[in-house]
Order: sequence, then structure tokens, then C-alpha cells
Amino acid sequence: MTLPWDVVIVGGGHNGLVAAAYLAGKGLRTLVCERRDVVGGAAVSEHPFGPQYTVTSLSYVVSLLPASIVRDLRLREHGFHVYPQGPYFAPRADGRYLRLPHDPAERREQIARFSARDADSYERYDAEMARLGAVLGPLLHQIPPRLGSRRPGDLLGQAMLLHHLRKVDTRLAVDLTRLISGSIADLLEEYFESDALRGVLSVSGVIGMWAGPRSPGTGYVTLHHHVGDAGGTPGAWGFPRGGMGAVSEALAAAARAAGARIRTRAPVARITTRAGRVTGVVLEDGEEIASGTVVSTVHPRITFLSMLDPGALPGDFVADIRRWRSRSGTVKINLALDRLPVFASHPGFDPQVHGGTIVLAESLDDIEGAFQDAAAGRASELPFADVCIPSVFDDSLAPPGRHVMSLFTQWVPHTWADAPDEAELGRYADRVIERMDVVAPGFAGSVLHRQVIGPHQMQREYGLIGGNIFHGELTMGQMFHARPAAGYADLRTPVGGLYQAGSSVHGGGGVTGIPGRNVVRQILADRRAARWRRARLTSRRAAA
Repeated sequence: MTLPWDVVIVGGGHNGLVAAAYLAGKGLRTLVCERRDVVGGAAVSEHPFGPQYTVTSLSYVVSLLPASIVRDLRLREHGFHVYPQGPYFAPRADGRYLRLPHDPAERREQIARFSARDADSYERYDAEMARLGAVLGPLLHQIPPRLGSRRPGDLLGQAMLLHHLRKVDTRLAVDLTRLISGSIADLLEEYFESDALRGVLSVSGVIGMWAGPRSPGTGYVTLHHHVGDAGGTPGAWGFPRGGMGAVSEALAAAARAAGARIRTRAPVARITTRAGRVTGVVLEDGEEIASGTVVSTVHPRITFLSMLDPGALPGDFVADIRRWRSRSGTVKINLALDRLPVFASHPGFDPQVHGGTIVLAESLDDIEGAFQDAAAGRASELPFADVCIPSVFDDSLAPPGRHVMSLFTQWVPHTWADAPDEAELGRYADRVIERMDVVAPGFAGSVLHRQVIGPHQMQREYGLIGGNIFHGELTMGQMFHARPAAGYADLRTPVGGLYQAGSSVHGGGGVTGIPGRNVVRQILADRRAARWRRARLTSRRAAA
């Protein structure tokens, strides 16, 4: 029987759209079912302040999307354009600031204002991150082998991993182990002494994490944020014109151009199976869509504990999914401003300042204190924020003379995902704005509109269980071959014909598109294997 769709994709986030574009390009009849009325998932541009303002509600910068995906899917032909983001700028309450410009000599001068030793150490630190990133970065693109399996195909995958690691000597092996298992505090305190530099650099180790800078595993998260290549420059970040939703729209346009169909307002209620194989999906309105291949890009708890009957899955697999950690405590604040902030320490307009990454954090201990507040069950008294103003480069986001600001902030109690405290969330947002007002006097008076998205809204509206932007914490026990369950990091599942390709699998965590591309490799490989088996069976029957 010929089914109407070769592949049905559950979820129209960026990974689902990448998969749809590649699959349709291979001639497979591909349907994407998206619950919301807009594609993009967490990479979406919306208009909470009216049509004149465009904000990137959650995800707000692009880096980890590989240049190869941009090229393969011809995204530039579909409107994809990235403005390079400026460097770090950290204004301080005492009237000073720290900048980390791209020019080495200028950066050295800036750091030396706080510590000559730190200025000497920075180049060594940067080289070390590049050395470690050269080993781990390429693994981000790989499909993890089934470590521990003795099956011939799995042994081949393990051998390929060993081949990649052949240049890792004993020194590098120890350094990688220490980075992956250690904290960002361990790493930074080895190189630097100034609070200013430690504070700025520790932010990349805790973004999106339910972990402070002294928590084990945050060293790797720092490296994860150093391996992107926006504009072809390793570690670079950028603002897409039109916001992150424009990235998703370009991906959707590429998928449609290849022949895929995308349906919005089509929430999937159930994934149907028979005799251990997937048979299609059922939408919330009862519509049944048949297909022998289904790709889920939503959070694994939604896929395996809600859309499927857990009783039909192996017990150890279900146990892995139930214990999958997906906490966060992040809060995204989007603002419309009637003017740019005027920093007391740097009052003139500077596109490398206003168009860079503005960090509100005085020290590493400042950030650790914010986490400890939330771990104790209360919203941070002094939240830190990773701030950007994309309208400095992109005039399509706001009316002339006005701007939109994105503040990614931490932490509130992770329990607020299920039991929100809206009054306290509002007071938390007030404290974030007050903190900006300290370094940019008058800032609070420039705010025309504000949107505060806490863990509960992230979970309810965007499907981010626990408010976790990575679909699961980037900790050592949830990485590579353990992401998201033992024996299923290869994007397959215990159900034949059902695949997973969300941010909870390896290559996810950020807008990478890597899971979406890699799942296509697995689907095509399995289809080839199925054709080969059918051909052998036909040959045997003919011979008989």
C-alpha cells in the first residue's frame, strides 16, 4: 500500500524544518505538523508590542548553525542574512567597564586595566579553548556510536570514533577530561585573577543551565558556545536580519521549495504504532495521518511519555526518559526602548558596544550567588543578564529612533515551570531593569514595553519542559552517547520507523540544525537497508 506521506515530522522548529528540507530534496513526500500558528519553535520572531516591533522571543543569536547547512539549503536565497555581533562589553557599577574587542592588541590593553597578569594569560586561554575545541567541535556533527555494543555495525562506529581521537595524546586526554568534568570556575581561576574578566567569561558556562559557575560540567558548556561559525569565523555569533524567526522562515522556505508541506495549527496528540512499528500520527482534532516513518523533534518527555504509551516501550528506556534532567530557571525579557542606553562608563554611541554582548555581571561569585538564591527556592536578588540590542544593526525590528532589547537572565527557581509565581517573576524583572539602570542611568525611563517569559510560559507555550532551552541539561551524564537514552543516541528509537531529532539529541543545544540533518542520514540508511533485505528475500524466493 502506498501511503500519502513517506515521512511525517512532529514539530516545526528549526530541526524539523532542516530535516524536511533535506528529506524532500531526496524525493521523499514529507509533511511537517506544527502545533503553533508559526514555525520556528524557540527560534521565532513575534510582535508582542504591536506590528512595529519585532522581537526574538526566546533564542536571540545565531552561531552554531553550520555553514554547510546554510549552503546546502541555499538559505541566503531565502532571505538568510547575519550581522556579526560585536564583542563583550561589561559595564560596572563603579563606573568602569571591560571590553573584549576582537583585535588582540586592543583586547590586551582593555584587560590590563584590571590585571596585567590576566592580559598575559588571555591569549593562552584562548589558544587552549581553540585546541580543545578542535577535538570536540567536530564530534558535535557526528552521530554517536553505541558505546558498549558488540554488534558489527556498532563496532565500526566505535572504531571511527577512535580514529577521530587518534591524535589525542595523554596530555590532551587529561585536559579534555578536566574540562568536561570540571566547572567554569575551575578553568577561569587557573588563568585569571580579576573579578571583571572572570565574571564576563563565566557567563558562557552557565547560559541556560541549572548550574552555577562552580558546578561541575559547566566547563564543557563554555566550550559548546565556542565552536560555532557564524560568518565562517569559529566562535563567532551574529544577529539574523528579521530576528531568529527569519532563520526559521528561511528554513521553511527551503523545505517548501524542495517539495515539503508544512502545516501549522496541526498539534499532534498521538504517535500510532502497530507490532512495534510506527504507523503515523493523530492530530488533536482526531485527524489520522498515516506514514511508515515519523520524526519527532519535540521534547523527549512529550514524545515518549505523552504521545506514545510508555507501556509499549522498553522499561529501561522509559526509565532513562523519566530521569532525563530538564531544569533551568532562566527568564527571557524583551523590551521596546525609545532610545539606546547611555552607559555611565562609555556614554558615546559605539556599534561595537551597543551592537555587542552586554554583560551584567560584576564577578564570578556574583553569578554563583544568583544561582544559590534560586537553588534555595527564591528568585535571584541580583540576577545576571546577557543583553543584546539587535536593532542597532537591523532597522527592520523597530521604528526609526527606537530599539528592541533582548535580556537573557538567570535565575528563578526551576520549580516555577510547574508552579509559577507571577508576582515574584515581575519583581525579578524589575530587579534586572534596575541593574541596567545602575550602569546606564535613565534606562528604566526609556522602556516603552516589556515582555517577561519565565519557565512556566516556556514550558506551556513553547514546549520547553522545565523551561530548558536545550531540551535537556548539558551535563556530562546527558551528553554524546547518553543523549537522551542508553543505546538511542543514534536518533533511532525503540519503535521501528520512529526517529528523534530535537535539541535533546547529540548535536542539539542551540540553533544548530545538526540533529535535523543527521536524522536524514539515518532514515536514508535504514531505507537502503530495507530495500537490500527485500531484494535478498525476493532473490531467495525466486531461487526456491
